[in-house]
Amino acid sequence: MTSLHWKRLAWFCICLTLSHPAWSAGSIEIPGYAPATGVERSYRVQKATETDMSFWFDKPGASAMTVRGAFHQAMTVLSRDEDSMRVRWSLSADLPEGITGLADSYQMNLLYRNSLTAYGTAALELETDLNGNPRDLSGVDQIVARMREMAANGPGGVPAAGASTARESGLYDIIAKLEANPLQIVAALLPEAQLLATGQSYQAETMEIGQASATSRDEDYGGVSVPVTSIWTLESTDATARTATLSLSEEADGTAFSQSQQPAIANLMTGFAERAKNLTADQLASLKRASKNRSVELVVSLNDGSTLEASEIVTVEAAGTTLRTYTHIHREDMPASLQLPAVLTAKALQTPDLHIEPLPSAKAGPGILDELSTPPAPPTASQDTTVAADNDAAKAIAPVSLEVKSAEVTLSPVSYDYGLNIELTPDSAAKFRDFTQAVLGRQTQMLINDKVVMEPWMREPIMDGRIVLAGTDRKDLEAMAEQLRVPGAKILVRLGP
Repeated sequence: MTSLHWKRLAWFCICLTLSHPAWSAGSIEIPGYAPATGVERSYRVQKATETDMSFWFDKPGASAMTVRGAFHQAMTVLSRDEDSMRVRWSLSADLPEGITGLADSYQMNLLYRNSLTAYGTAALELETDLNGNPRDLSGVDQIVARMREMAANGPGGVPAAGASTARESGLYDIIAKLEANPLQIVAALLPEAQLLATGQSYQAETMEIGQASATSRDEDYGGVSVPVTSIWTLESTDATARTATLSLSEEADGTAFSQSQQPAIANLMTGFAERAKNLTADQLASLKRASKNRSVELVVSLNDGSTLEASEIVTVEAAGTTLRTYTHIHREDMPASLQLPAVLTAKALQTPDLHIEPLPSAKAGPGILDELSTPPAPPTASQDTTVAADNDAAKAIAPVSLEVKSAEVTLSPVSYDYGLNIELTPDSAAKFRDFTQAVLGRQTQMLINDKVVMEPWMREPIMDGRIVLAGTDRKDLEAMAEQLRVPGAKILVRLGP
């Protein structure tokens, strides 16, 4: 998250404060951020994430996954003094009017709704600096109390298995982190506030059109300090619309960022241990390198210095994977001018089968966008053709019968939903590993007592003999767990029909 310190430093380095607006040749003064108080501003927010792990699979694109969301949020500046502002955001997971495509193309909305339910809020009241950067949050005690209630009683008010279950799931660790740093709630529920603040300065600034200015700062990644270089450019101005378009390009230092990502890289390579054994020294060295860059376009009002539109793309590459996130924010009372990435405008997408169930709550409200671990997308049409052409090979892959070592229902620390965690015996874990490697890119079926309970698309080999069933009523999960605790209980896994 952008800190106030480096933001002020960036503006100081690239700008010269003047006392009156100026339209000289090649330069323009951007006024200090001075929003009207008591006026609600509505914003349309579009987001998407693209994940590609094709390096680890024989079929290019077999692991590609895209998820997106579209939201309608509203912001009101309640008050302002010489040091800070009070700002209220109303949050919603509902799709905005006029969205093309099926609701299934916007699965972030379903995740966001569950998150708001978990936090028990549909609004955030912030204290910000004069640029709009959040620096404190009201109502933290109520949010934490809500989460503690869920930890004790479960999402639907059903008593949890016990405090130890919630602790083992990590939920109390999350609560402790939020108590220590309440701004994590803002980062999860309202990253838009920080992006809008990126283009705003509480002081008037003068910039030269086309002239780039570089600044630097350090970011902390798990205790590793990573230098980040930022380049600001005033791209153009529009005298009629009274706007200026700025661009920001950022890149993290490759060596330091790679160092910060080594634990995550090691975990991923462990999951593909068999494949990693066959990689060359150059390939292994490449996997251990990581990079992160960010590009932002901002349209700023020359009347009050507020950000009217912002478009951001963040790309992270590490361990043979690429994660790219897109965000576009547009204040709805002003015309949009930035070109949107195709992923945000496509009428429909090949979306992953998330099986998202709503969290039951009497106060159900829209919710947060956490960093969620989501199942992979179904194969594209071209991949289906490949599988069909290899039909004889598919038939040759026999079902496998797996013995269960343990089966426990626990609460997810991320989605606040229950899941059945199954651990296989060592022999069955090896069988399951071989099966999942053989059926990569294909749909499978998992059966308990001859009943199909899950039909996952296999996008990576499962190496550790652990299976998680989610998206099902807790009572059903408990019933399956009881069946699997019977001595000699087995699971049948086979290719889908």
